[in-house]
Amino acid sequence: MNPHRRPVSIATRAGILVWLWAAAGIALAAPPAAQPAPDAPPADFKTLDQEVQGVKKDVIELNEDLFVLEENLLFPANTQVAVYLSMDVGTFFALDSVTVKIDDKEVANYLYTAREVKALLKGGVQRIYLGNQKVGKHEIVAFFIGKGPHGIDYRRGAALTFDKGIGAKYLELKITDRVPKHQPEFVIKDWE
Repeated sequence: MNPHRRPVSIATRAGILVWLWAAAGIALAAPPAAQPAPDAPPADFKTLDQEVQGVKKDVIELNEDLFVLEENLLFPANTQVAVYLSMDVGTFFALDSVTVKIDDKEVANYLYTAREVKALLKGGVQRIYLGNQKVGKHEIVAFFIGKGPHGIDYRRGAALTFDKGIGAKYLELKITDRVPKHQPEFVIKDWE
């Protein structure tokens, strides 16, 4: 299963499960077929457990298909904007949280654990936001909070005006060490 997939809502799952249980109930409540004579060998029938496992597998596959459909409907490629975060630091900045605003509207606010920061420092990339934006000019502003040089509380921002055309737009929030100035650098990169 794709780790970036969101699960189908509980109401949708409940509806699917009710439908499947009703179908299973109808199948089980159907009148039995003619019974073979007591001397005849028993016919090969699937056990109830095998049937339940088959239904379970079908429900899982249906859930995956519904998720893909839901994501395509909610975030069509022509309006999609995705924002990712990457880090190449460690000496001059220790990340605590990130807040992202697009057109003065907060779209993401994330507080990092030590494990998540460690993963980012090892080259990991996090999708911090996925949403829809109209075609045209937009402004993204990101605020980075953490500990700067000498353990001092640090709050810095970066901004970028980007042009959203038809098709998906990918932006990267990048935190790097600026060695000559002994300071971290915060950049927003537009992947065209």
